[in-house]
Amino acid sequence: MRIGVVAASSVANPDVVAPVSALAAIAYPEVDLVFHPQCFAQAGHFAGSDAVRAAAFVEYANDPSMSAVWFVRGGYGANRILANAMPRLNDAARAKTYLGYSDVGFLLAALYARGIGHPVHGPMASDIRRRGGDETVARSLGWMGRRDRSALEPGLSGQPSVALNLSILTALIGTPWLPDLADHVLIVEEVSEAMYAIDRMLFTMANATQLRGLAGVRVGAVTAVKPNEPDWGETLEAMMERWCRDLHVPFLGRAEVGHTQSNRVVPFGIA
Repeated sequence: MRIGVVAASSVANPDVVAPVSALAAIAYPEVDLVFHPQCFAQAGHFAGSDAVRAAAFVEYANDPSMSAVWFVRGGYGANRILANAMPRLNDAARAKTYLGYSDVGFLLAALYARGIGHPVHGPMASDIRRRGGDETVARSLGWMGRRDRSALEPGLSGQPSVALNLSILTALIGTPWLPDLADHVLIVEEVSEAMYAIDRMLFTMANATQLRGLAGVRVGAVTAVKPNEPDWGETLEAMMERWCRDLHVPFLGRAEVGHTQSNRVVPFGIA
């Protein structure tokens, strides 16, 4: 099984190649990881220009010898390649798994909206650098290589689900790239934001007409929260319950997703 690794957003650290490849060779010998050279290109903030990143993604997505496309990391920039890349995907692209999270949510959402392939929220290759990163990355390799259900987020109930970073979700609202999420459980997570900014994004979520008809909302990890002066004074759960009332959907509790070692796999749709 060949898995193509690309960078749709920020430039990647080449130090991830050796440990991820070693883990795959030992624990998943059926998997052949193929890192696109573009992963380590650089154009300012990005892993190559928008055109270079789009070309690398399309190349591996359209390659019938690849069973999956795995994103090496997030950052910022996947949204900038959507208009270039999405119309160029062929029939081979429609059979693939696409796995990542964070900024890559732009691509996962766009693929799901168009019924292309099997988008999956899950750890990326760069997560090997976390403490306990072998275990984190193994969930994605296990899902792509073997459909190992132990990698799945344990709260998935058989109802269609989607997991997105909250800032990516709110950036998608009002665009043609947001899929129809009627009857889905929406799982959100966030990193490196202040509580007031999270509250503001939840306001956008709660008032988005495109999100009417959700079956419910869950929240994953909200980490590296920036200080608020004075103290915010409201729990994350209380914020979620308040905004879910405005959205007229139930708040369904916590989920094991996010920018953490315990990040788990959420296939878009039904696992």
